[in-house]
Amino acid sequence: MSLTSFFDEQDVRERFNKEFVKLTIIKSHRLLAPSLTKNYRIVGTAFDYLMRFHLKRINPQAVERPWIAENAWYILDSRGLDDLCQQASQILTQAKERYAEFLTTQTLTDELLASTLLLAKLDGFYRALRMDENLQQVNAEDIQDLRALISAVDFSLFKTSGAVILNPEFKSSSLVKGADADLIIDDLLVDIKTVKELNLQRRDFNQLVGYYILSKIDQLKGVQLPYNIKRLGIYFSRHAYLYIFNVEEVIDEQRLPEFLEWFQMREGKSF
Repeated sequence: MSLTSFFDEQDVRERFNKEFVKLTIIKSHRLLAPSLTKNYRIVGTAFDYLMRFHLKRINPQAVERPWIAENAWYILDSRGLDDLCQQASQILTQAKERYAEFLTTQTLTDELLASTLLLAKLDGFYRALRMDENLQQVNAEDIQDLRALISAVDFSLFKTSGAVILNPEFKSSSLVKGADADLIIDDLLVDIKTVKELNLQRRDFNQLVGYYILSKIDQLKGVQLPYNIKRLGIYFSRHAYLYIFNVEEVIDEQRLPEFLEWFQMREGKSF
């Protein structure tokens, strides 16, 4: 189970729906970068990598974790899939070289864009254990799509001299068998959505709140965190819109301790 699949459980959805009132977005931002193919998941995941690469460029102090795509190599190696393992190794090596070059030259090449698409395929294999049969092939229109998406970003919204955590993972994510957010900037936790519709879906809202809940459980466990989340946000990349709301708008701090206890007990663990 992961945080995403955690919300497939009916009692979990009902509890979140009862506890947290979802906000409504005023749809005042137009679609700036429409999808060019039907490779929605691959492009979305590739953009997550690309966005984090750029955030490291503008915030050199940003803390990075190993890529999720790297876990695919370990799985392939453990299964003795030598050919796929070799291909994955090549993809990872090239991506790291191109990423390092990008940080030095600050020039975004089509080769780096292609690498993010290949990383997305490995990422997808790790999460679903299904490998793309055309692992090393990329669609030229997907590269064009990614360039349009990143060109639309107002990076002044993401630049800071404070804490930046890329692809943060919470210690308490073991409660839901894994949960990795996209980024934390100062007191803001952001999830990236590369979707056509500018709409805050209940599932996405629950996921964002779920990350916050895991961070609070970490605090209860005595984990020393380099951040204190007070705001939550979703970056709608196709609209270049960063939607932000305060935690206090959706979470009653007085009711939170009881909810944290329920959350932990729901997974059979209590700290």
